[in-house]
Order: sequence, then structure tokens, then C-alpha cells
Amino acid sequence: MSTDREQMEFDVVIVGAGPSGLSAAIRLKQLAPEAAICVVEKGAEVGAHILSGAVIEPRSLDELLPGWRDGDAPLTTKAGEDRFMFLTETRAIRLPTPPQMHNAGNFVGSLGNLCRWLGTQAEALGVEIYPGFAAAEVLEEDGRVVGIATGDMGIGRDGKPTAAHQPGMELRATYTIFAEGCRGSLTKRLFERFDLRQTCDPQTFAIGIKELWEIPAANHKPGLIEHTIGWPVDSATYGGSWLYHWGDNLVSYGYVVGLDYKNPWLSPFEEMQRLKTHPAMRQHFEGGRRIAYGARALNEGGLQSIPKLTFPGGCLVGDTAGFLNVAKIKGTHTAMKSGMLAAETIAEALAGGKPAEPVGYTDKLKASWLWEELSGVRNVRPGFAKWGMWGGLLNAAVDTYVFRGKAPWTLHHSHPDNESLSRAGAAKQIVYPKPDGKLTFDRLSSVFISNTNHAEDQPVHLRLRDPVRAISVNWAEYRSPETRYCPAGVYEIVGAEQGAPALQINAQNCVHCKTCDIKDPSQNIDWVTPEGGGGPVYPGGM
Repeated sequence: MSTDREQMEFDVVIVGAGPSGLSAAIRLKQLAPEAAICVVEKGAEVGAHILSGAVIEPRSLDELLPGWRDGDAPLTTKAGEDRFMFLTETRAIRLPTPPQMHNAGNFVGSLGNLCRWLGTQAEALGVEIYPGFAAAEVLEEDGRVVGIATGDMGIGRDGKPTAAHQPGMELRATYTIFAEGCRGSLTKRLFERFDLRQTCDPQTFAIGIKELWEIPAANHKPGLIEHTIGWPVDSATYGGSWLYHWGDNLVSYGYVVGLDYKNPWLSPFEEMQRLKTHPAMRQHFEGGRRIAYGARALNEGGLQSIPKLTFPGGCLVGDTAGFLNVAKIKGTHTAMKSGMLAAETIAEALAGGKPAEPVGYTDKLKASWLWEELSGVRNVRPGFAKWGMWGGLLNAAVDTYVFRGKAPWTLHHSHPDNESLSRAGAAKQIVYPKPDGKLTFDRLSSVFISNTNHAEDQPVHLRLRDPVRAISVNWAEYRSPETRYCPAGVYEIVGAEQGAPALQINAQNCVHCKTCDIKDPSQNIDWVTPEGGGGPVYPGGM
């Protein structure tokens, strides 16, 4: 840790320039124009690490910036036809679209571009935004969080400063808002430091893998929203796809697999690729070209898995806390609303004596439409975990149509996702077809178009708590599932044919999805913050 860091003082520091962090910054400036507010973002630019479908429900945007429709916001494609399909290996059967998935009044667009636009709105109000600076350390004094420190630049792989060394900065604040997104590295430490998960269910996660395609105009149907369940995964595995037509002949295609899956031979990336070969899916891509790729974990636990949200000196907002509405397959509007409510609480605290902990934030959340919305769908995701696809659909239908989200019981998540894997010898191996380079692709060509880059001579940011376990546990018992669940080819077993298997970590490939930090069977992998500006740089459209 550097001892010669410069310090900057703010009223509020916000970690993460996603929808929740930027909404918090804007709302704070609206309520407390004189407050000094800083947003720090690890991506090379605002929006660089933002990955989403996305169908955006504008409810929070209407509340935050009521005149946005008259401006230049990058939401121009209105949601159109909704399709919900069940796939077998050769057929597609259209099912009734669940009411939570009706998208009338919503918009299809790029969440990355929306965040870029929100960033300009925040800066116009006087918010300072520092992209390319990764928050690497929580600063604490006398049991209270007092800000964050950005990571040092120019540290060599051996952990020693190089000639390019620049110490990080301390960004100190009365209150710090953590808006890191799913599985935030600092939030993970806050969970432990302040025991924030003591009274909630374990969080459950999924990995979302996405491609952006440009297709011929004749095949483009602006506003089409299609979701699928079923093939290619089995009925015990939570998985499904999205496919959205929007913009200038663009198609957003993605596949989500719940990280509570059991078979260690499963590869979410390969499942996503072979889904495109289905006759009902292939037609969307014919004549087109893939122009971008990315992956990101997402929280799916819902209301039962929301931790304690406040601690001395700060609070959690957005997907770092777990506000995704799984039934809607949307989290932008809930993330934004949580950021706005945190801002309102902190504005009141700054004006009224600056109490140590912004406890009113939780009360505001529980009195808001956000809490009511999550409460109404709280039983949907655990139903799929408990009863598989068919039982989950039945449970969701009963919960929605009979009880209207007000069932007199709450289903719970019983264990974290890393405990769900079967041993490799007891599971069915899956043979995936080879990519053709036109419709289906390999990992490395995919990572190439994610624009992922890390400085070569820096410490590996994927750290093993016990390197021995990589072979004695992961290889011996599960045949190294990290080589399959990682969507970027970061993890590789070398030397197995010679009888001396070893784990090789290609950290430069990492797209910051955080799946390894979540799914590793013995929680042996820690994802820590690399140098600021590293990782993917998702283009406009992602």
C-alpha cells in the first residue's frame, strides 16, 4: 500500500459509473447543488464495462430527468412485439408471454450509451467523473468508511514499482456510495467487514454472455423482443436467451445460465454458441456479422438476498446490492431508483447533522415501488432452483395469476452457487460442436472483439488463495470447471497429458465478468481490481 498518496476531499464519493451510481450523482446534485461529488470508474471511459441487453423500462428515468424525451437521450427504438418461446432441439413453441415480460412503453437500446449520456448530464450539473481509475481499497477510520483509494499504476508482475509507477489517490468523503455492479470487489470486503449478509439468503447468480450483430435491413424488425427457454440446456438447468432488434439493423443476442447449475462439464459460452444453430434462432443472424462480444455475472437472488444496505459512512446501490428483477429480466430501472433513494437520504444527512450511517435509505426503499416490485416476484427464481424448468414455470404461474405476487409464503435460496456442482465422474460429459467462424465462434476470437486489454506487466488480478487446491480439488474432483465456465479463456490446464496438470491463468483475457469469483467450488479464486482502464471496452451498442 502506498504511503505517499495524494488526498482529495468530497462530500460524497460514488464507486462506479453505471446506472445506479450516475443516477445517485445526478439526484444528489439536484437536491444539494453545492455538494462536492466525485464518481470513480474503473473502465477506460463511462460505459466501457456496461453490458446489458437491454430493454429499458423508463420509470426511473422519468422521475430523475422528466424532460429526457425531448433531449438527445440514446433511447429511440420503442419496444414492439413480445415473443416467449420454448425450444426443443428442432422446434420452437410459442408460449403466452408472462405479464412481467410485457414491454409496452419500454425502449430497446444500449445501456452503455445510456450511461455515457447520463455521465454528460451529471457533469453538466458539476459532478466530477474520473474514468480509468479503479477503486482498490476502502478507507476506514474509527469504524467508519471515509472514502476509497484508487489503485497504484505501474506495479510490475513481481509486485514492485516500475519506472512508470504512479501511486493511487485517496478520495475521502463524508459518505461513500458503492455502485460497483454484480460481485463488486470492494462490496465483497464490506460484506465481511460489517457483516452485511448476516440476515439474508445467500445471493444466487447467473452469467450473461452477449453478442451484438449487424444484420441485413430486410431481416431487421425494430423493437422485436424475443426470449427463449428450453434447449440447449436440460430442464434442471436455469437458462434462456434474449434477442432484441433495435437501432440501425442491430440485434442484441445473449444467453443467461444460472450459476447454480450442477454439471461441471457445462460451458455457458458453448451453450450460447450452439443455441444460434437452432432453426428458429439462425434466421435472425443469416447474412449478418458479429461486431461485439462481452460477458457479465448478474445477481438473481431478489428480495430474499438483499443484504443490509448501510454501514457507518456509506451504502450499497444497484446490482452490487442485488436489485435485479429476474421475472422482468430487467435491472436498470431498479438500479437507478436505488441510487436516487440513496441520494435523497444522503442529501438529507448532509443538511441535517451528518449522522454516521445513512439508515433512512432502507426505510425509503421499503416504502418505494422498487420494494413492492421485488416483493411481488420474490418466489419466481427460487421456484426454478427448487423444481426445475417445468415446476418453476408452474410455480411462477400460480404466484402470478392466483396470488398476484402476494403468496403467504416466501421461498428461499438454500445455498451459494459454488456448492451446487456434482463431481466430474458422476456427471454426463457434454460434447460441443466446433465453431464454424460464421455463426458460431471460439472464445479467443470473441475476446478479441471485446477490446479487452490489460497492461502485461502488472500483478495477476485473479488470485488463488491456495494454489494447491487448483489441482487437488478443482482438477481432481471437478476436472477444472473454471476452464469451461470462464467465457474468455482465462483458465487453462497445461501438462495434463504428461501426467502433471497445472493451472495457467491468462489474466490478460479477463472480461471482468466475475464468474470465477462466484462459481469456484471452494471459493479459491479472488477477483481483485487490476489497473484502472483495463478490461473490456464495449462499444456503443453494447
